[in-house]
Amino acid sequence: MKIIPTLLITAITAATLPAAPKKLLVVTTTTGFRHSSIPNLEKVIKQLGQTSGEFTVDNVQQPPGNQGDPAWQQALKEALQKLSPESLKTYDAVVFASTTGDLPIPDPQGLVDWIKAGHAFIGIHSASDTFHNWPVFVEMLGGEFKGHGAQVSVECLNQDPQHPANAQLGKTWTISQEEIYEFKNYAAANVHDLLILDKHPQSKEPGHFPVSWCKPFGSGKIFYTSLGHREDVIDADPDLKDRKNSIEISKAYQQHILGGIEWALGLKKSAPKN
Repeated sequence: MKIIPTLLITAITAATLPAAPKKLLVVTTTTGFRHSSIPNLEKVIKQLGQTSGEFTVDNVQQPPGNQGDPAWQQALKEALQKLSPESLKTYDAVVFASTTGDLPIPDPQGLVDWIKAGHAFIGIHSASDTFHNWPVFVEMLGGEFKGHGAQVSVECLNQDPQHPANAQLGKTWTISQEEIYEFKNYAAANVHDLLILDKHPQSKEPGHFPVSWCKPFGSGKIFYTSLGHREDVIDADPDLKDRKNSIEISKAYQQHILGGIEWALGLKKSAPKN
């Protein structure tokens, strides 16, 4: 009987075992405007992790109570301790899902250094309406919320069909109704555009209007999408009230989010352009 060395058995076992799922910290706290679609985002991101098997989700959620109450403010600070350098050691990515305002995170520079060291940051919708008074965050993200008009129908232009966030989309992606952001402190040369508009969502004047992008940050990766205001963009639940977007649009949005997370985590790569 042939005896297989223990080290070889260990190597074979390690090679055949599936990789452990990544760990995401999803932050949905706000000190400014609070979107009613935040629970939908929380639900969908968790579902995407469970369905794909690629990541698990831990949350930092809004404490109950009155935002002006000192007890509430202390509870928020305690919840955000999960963003401390020591706590971040247990995560692979941080997601700011419709966060707003100046969040009292324990160590801002520690978060920046953690991302630069090779971790992922995913920003969804009003993540760009967060930390307006922190230039390093704006530079890291690649753009800053300036404002928006009334909700409209838009035709997003797919700038990189090979990117995991866009691979399920065609050359164009029409969304029936959504809130479209305008940005300041954005430069196309500093990011890799994924979705853009070639005309202003309100005036229809031609131009370059970013919707979603990605970029490196040190050894880390940043993925941002401004889409995700409406519940029926995010959530494919057919029973949602006042649905203006089809379930197919919601499913496409979920694949957009999933692909962005997979890219930022290094699970999927963007194929080089021909």
